[in-house]
Amino acid sequence: MTEYPQLWGGLECTVNRVHEHYGDQIRLSGHQDRLEDLDRFAELGIKAIRYPVLWERTSPDDPDQCDWAWSDQRLSRLRELGIRVVAGLIHHGSGPRYTSLVSDDFAEGLATHARHVAERYPWIEDWTPVNEPLTTARFSALYGHWYPHLRSEGDFWLALLNQVDATRLSMRAIRRINPAARLIQTDDLGRTYATAALRDQATFDNMRRWTGWDLLCGKIDRSDPFWKRIAAFGLEHRLQAILDDPCPPDVIGINHYLTSDRFLDHRLQRYPRHLHGGSETQLYADVEAVRVLDPPSQGLEGAIREAWERYRLPVAITEVHNGCTREEQLRWMAQAWDVATRLNDQGVPVEAVTIWSLLGSTGWNTLLTRPGVYEPGVWDVSSGQPRPTAMASLVKALATKAARPPVTTEAGWWHRPVRMVHPPVQRPAPITQHIAGSRGPTSPQPLLICGATGTLGQAMARACSLRNIPFILTSRQDLDLSDRASIGAALERLRPWAVVNAAGWVRVDEAETEESACLLANALGAIALAEACEREGIPTLSFSSDLVFDGTKGSPYVESDAVSPCNSYGRSKARMEAGIAELSGQHLIARTAAFFSPYDQYNFATAVVSALARGEEFHAASDLVVSPTYVPHLVTASLDLLIDGEAGLWHLTNGQALSWADFAKSIAEICGHDPSRVHAVAHHAFGWPAPRPANVALATAQGPQLPSLLSAMEHFAQHFREQSMQNAA
Repeated sequence: MTEYPQLWGGLECTVNRVHEHYGDQIRLSGHQDRLEDLDRFAELGIKAIRYPVLWERTSPDDPDQCDWAWSDQRLSRLRELGIRVVAGLIHHGSGPRYTSLVSDDFAEGLATHARHVAERYPWIEDWTPVNEPLTTARFSALYGHWYPHLRSEGDFWLALLNQVDATRLSMRAIRRINPAARLIQTDDLGRTYATAALRDQATFDNMRRWTGWDLLCGKIDRSDPFWKRIAAFGLEHRLQAILDDPCPPDVIGINHYLTSDRFLDHRLQRYPRHLHGGSETQLYADVEAVRVLDPPSQGLEGAIREAWERYRLPVAITEVHNGCTREEQLRWMAQAWDVATRLNDQGVPVEAVTIWSLLGSTGWNTLLTRPGVYEPGVWDVSSGQPRPTAMASLVKALATKAARPPVTTEAGWWHRPVRMVHPPVQRPAPITQHIAGSRGPTSPQPLLICGATGTLGQAMARACSLRNIPFILTSRQDLDLSDRASIGAALERLRPWAVVNAAGWVRVDEAETEESACLLANALGAIALAEACEREGIPTLSFSSDLVFDGTKGSPYVESDAVSPCNSYGRSKARMEAGIAELSGQHLIARTAAFFSPYDQYNFATAVVSALARGEEFHAASDLVVSPTYVPHLVTASLDLLIDGEAGLWHLTNGQALSWADFAKSIAEICGHDPSRVHAVAHHAFGWPAPRPANVALATAQGPQLPSLLSAMEHFAQHFREQSMQNAA
């Protein structure tokens, strides 16, 4: 007997059309050209994978002209690896250019493609001909985001019925070739909550969310309230045809996200304008229920229970993803697994939990309507090559029932007060809360952060507080890096799961006259800490500097590890890098550039804004090129890498090189000051004791892509204003 739940994998494979442009997630992730990805997937221990054999990619110009080269190679390899395929034929798409979601030939066209695929791969038993038909119909024909960009209820129902018919006809064609073929029908299953004034709208939304599955199951007949509503658009004959020949799913595939449940509120003044919307008859704010309801919405477990009670068919969680920081991704995946396991134990058959997406996804923050943000998955492909994240370790642990990463034992943001970003609304009915698995020991292993008084140490502590990562922030009195006995005693007493060394010498010019003290703080102490951690098997994170370069490489971007510092501070960091590199343990070094942060009164950006706010002029060097790094972004990326178990040297900056003077002008303008009051001068005018390299722009030779410098400066301006108001209060 098969033990459930199983672990499945999912590849974000959307090919959707926006006007005349087709977006292809398979190409965006680089999977198009990496057959070896499949071997990576197999190492996770997954039993099945949702994999694309998409109509738009296979027959883009003619339904009877099929290009199988890409699919042949990959499906053959998956079969060799023993991974069962759940074949997807259309994924948030509207078909090739010769059809659309509202075309009369859409259903027959997809059925023809399904027949071709089944004839080519008769061994495939699990199928999802149309992914999320209800969601796709909403976005394409009701809201107008995707092709054919329609915005009417009649077009919405037509698009939905076309996809339901496409599913029925496709499965009929497939089962003529493979009678054992199973239909795994996916859709989002979010619940809508509302104020009393919007009760009718919420009731309608909550009934409508079932219609895709209800139609396939033959549950919408003349007694159903949706029969009359849909029939009014001239579609009664289509409803009758579906009722006469339904195609119930073998498995109900639930795609449920932390933002799936919604709350509608007629009190628009309580919410920002971008959340305002409404129907033809009512205006309201549409917000994430998790951000406003107290107690929160029913969530994933409630959705699964509802689906089981409604259909009494096996259920699979067919997408599990959280576009957030790494530990929150881990917590959401762990919670989904624990929910599935618990429900199986209670007699609700949850067949699988699907890791989504293995290679991440791009552009969902813009609903795929324009270029957007990349969100890593089990692998991070932002650098062009897949890098396993901590999700890989968690998935393997779930598959083998091994110990999970330490940060998964804490509650996710959706269980913490930080989730509330709007005035709370009392949820009328009580619900039972289920937090992921065991909350772990009462005193979980902490992350040890050295450097309590510094900008970086404080930033690390703020990030850990927000991310619910237990930490201990130590000062020199608690842990003296110049004293090996002090290091050993602290590690023995605190038992951290990892150590972040955010301590060290920061005064570049004073290092010229106090080189031995700088060397002790930045190099010898850091190496001693790493050595002590290695003996205990504890990972470390340390920070280096662009000043390990002299800026004379002849290139605007330094990607070489051949360091040649021109000042004492740079020599101390180079010594630290070399000493830690000689160790064999899990030691991560983030090499970064000039910090700026709204929470540090001594950094360059703060000095610019403060001087201009006082009515002063500001002078900055025009002949020194740097890559400014926004501290909150640096901390987020480096913590993710630490959780992922990475080691070695990584470059982390916001990706743009410019002179100090140009940086000052940009900061001035974005913070609302006159950039002409920033004066560009040669750096020699400042009389700095320490030599400065002329050009130390760091390229991301290895590492995740931080947000752009423009985005970083915008964040700085916003948080600087907030911090200034708090200080004034």
